[in-house]
Amino acid sequence: MNENGKIAVVGATGAVGREVLSALLEAGIDSERLTLLASERSEAVELEYGEDTLEVEKTTPESFRGMALVLLATPASASRTLGPTAQAAGAWVVDASSAFRADGSVPLVLPSFNPELLGASFKGRMVCIPSAVTGALVPLVAPLHQAFGVVRAQVTAMMGASSAGVTGVGELERQTAGLLSGRELESHAFPQRIGFNLIPQVGAFLAQSPWTEEEAGWTLEAARLFGARGDTPVIAGTAVQVPVFYGHGLSVHVQLKAAVPVDQVRTVLKASPALKVLDAPAEKVYPMPMLVTADPTVHVGRLRTFPQAPEWLTLFAAIDNAGRGAALNLVEAGLRLLQRPS
Repeated sequence: MNENGKIAVVGATGAVGREVLSALLEAGIDSERLTLLASERSEAVELEYGEDTLEVEKTTPESFRGMALVLLATPASASRTLGPTAQAAGAWVVDASSAFRADGSVPLVLPSFNPELLGASFKGRMVCIPSAVTGALVPLVAPLHQAFGVVRAQVTAMMGASSAGVTGVGELERQTAGLLSGRELESHAFPQRIGFNLIPQVGAFLAQSPWTEEEAGWTLEAARLFGARGDTPVIAGTAVQVPVFYGHGLSVHVQLKAAVPVDQVRTVLKASPALKVLDAPAEKVYPMPMLVTADPTVHVGRLRTFPQAPEWLTLFAAIDNAGRGAALNLVEAGLRLLQRPS
């Protein structure tokens, strides 16, 4: 057990990395335990941590020596190298990217859903967390599946620019300002212009497949998370990049095994600590990305069914993707790993 060991945050200057620091501060982690790491271009950047100021260091293989925990808030391309390196140095590792989500030897952990894996025996010293969309859908579908049975869930995920990190946020900002000034700027973070536009592609398309990596990931990750519990509902859908800086909106259609009154569904969802039900549309109360900032719960509302197909439930959800979602899952998983025997 190494609850007071040193912690490295890799990608500390990114959108998720900065939120990881906020989550560590809220958890009471002393600044002396932290080492902030990033790429060479962020070396010597200073970040505030409570009343302290911490300097960011360049990430090298030697950076992980003496670390008890390494939190990777890095792109998949970087995590594929840094994860094994940090693990080999003796640290517990938690990765927030897609690098290891398809690797059955690396546990996929959502602390609010399957925290028992963090105390179980597994090969190696590394775990990964699911994508922001999966991290919202599973806590939403799980109580419905337990109470009523879920056949499948179909989602249209409207994903904010922060899904591409600070680069995506910056590109949306520049393109919006440029278009308002009569200039159209080139796109680099996204496949098409994001300013005043919707892009039905998030991530690259898989080889010989109509699905993007983001979309295929939801199905794979849900199967891994639910798989250990037997009956697995199918989760699939379309990812759309939208011109919003932070937060995701999810339009979700859930096929239950039988028709259930909406009031019963609402009662089940309200009982989950992972969810916050905002469902008074006549009073203009419903989930929106602007309401979920710094809130770790999934906001759920617009609950309704179709008379012609009463087993289908439609709802809308909102999550703080780059903020409290990914960061809190990353930190909670990491701090639980520190409670394990060394």
